[in-house]
Amino acid sequence: MMNRYETVFIATPVLSEAQMKEAVEKFKTLITGANGKIVHEENWGLKKLAYPIQKKSTGFYYLLEFEAEGEFISKLEIEYRRDERIIRFLTFKLDKYAAAYAEKKRSKQTEKAEG
Repeated sequence: MMNRYETVFIATPVLSEAQMKEAVEKFKTLITGANGKIVHEENWGLKKLAYPIQKKSTGFYYLLEFEAEGEFISKLEIEYRRDERIIRFLTFKLDKYAAAYAEKKRSKQTEKAEG
């Protein structure tokens, strides 16, 4: 059974734009390669961290909302841990209400952009 998830990862700020894109593509490919489906993605860009991580005070934030099998998440998180570009990550399962809320929020943003 497919579940809906949201994952946010923070990549080290020393990456070039091309390296950041490469990291994003790697994780998107992992998801789609495991029969998952990317529902939505947002590049939040370079942001200040709440506290230094690995002596870094900023990081590139990226959000992926996707559908996947439950057992895939441990594989994804192993890959985050193995990837030296990633300094933090958080993945959580969206229940149907959270998924509906995320979609509603997106459609409002789209209306604003088009309006």
